[in-house]
Amino acid sequence: MKGIFKSSRFKVIIAIAGLLIIGMFFSAVTGHSESAQSGIVGTVFAPAHWVAGKISDGITVLTRSAGGNSEYDRQIDELEKEVGELEDRLADYNSLKEQNDAYREALELKEQQPELRFVDASVTGRDAADPYCTFTISKGTLSGIKDGDAVLYGKYLVGIIRKAYPAYSIVCTVLDPDFSVSAYDISTGELSYVTGDASLAGKGLCKFENLDSSTKISYGSIIASAGVSRTMPRGIVIGTVKDINDEITDISTYAQVQPGTDISKLSECLVLINYDAQGAE
Repeated sequence: MKGIFKSSRFKVIIAIAGLLIIGMFFSAVTGHSESAQSGIVGTVFAPAHWVAGKISDGITVLTRSAGGNSEYDRQIDELEKEVGELEDRLADYNSLKEQNDAYREALELKEQQPELRFVDASVTGRDAADPYCTFTISKGTLSGIKDGDAVLYGKYLVGIIRKAYPAYSIVCTVLDPDFSVSAYDISTGELSYVTGDASLAGKGLCKFENLDSSTKISYGSIIASAGVSRTMPRGIVIGTVKDINDEITDISTYAQVQPGTDISKLSECLVLINYDAQGAE
């Protein structure tokens, strides 16, 4: 029992009781309307009220901050939506610009050879695993397209129609070893043919082969169709020479040719139809 009276808890209780008694006495003397107990309790617990008030203020600030962040998130979402719409418009603009450039170049070609007639078509499918970039277009025999017709992008030759169906066609590109067309260097006049090559297709290159070892063709030379075939007019640009190499199997030389356009990224093309090969060499 003596231990209780010596404990810290008992001393605190006695101190609080003493404060209450002093408060009651002070209230009776001064005549304050509030009770002594409430004054003492208010004094004793004032720090607790201060802490509680600060916590409440902090909660209010956090609530307002959260509301502000929600507003910022909404504004960010709206801005991101606007940016997305602008990017879509820019992509459409770039697509239209490329298409217009292709048509302009084709028109220039047509002005040089008025007999040329074109059908425009969209690329509707391709096999990503195909190293020769074979693709399908949206037009076929119902549009006047037939097997062997030249396929262009602007003034550049990209391939020929491998197989035409009523509503679509399959295009064999200049990268394909099955492709072959007579061609010449517009600077030197050297004549040979361009074909695809399995070892070059992965680099996006085709081959101007069977050249003489003393060829004058050099880097940057422009290679165009020679017009020897009755299905292909003369002067359609195939691409530019990137390198000259000697064949391993014989003594001839060949040129690596970079096509005039990136065939793997084509979305539109032109098909040369009803070509009249009268006068072809």
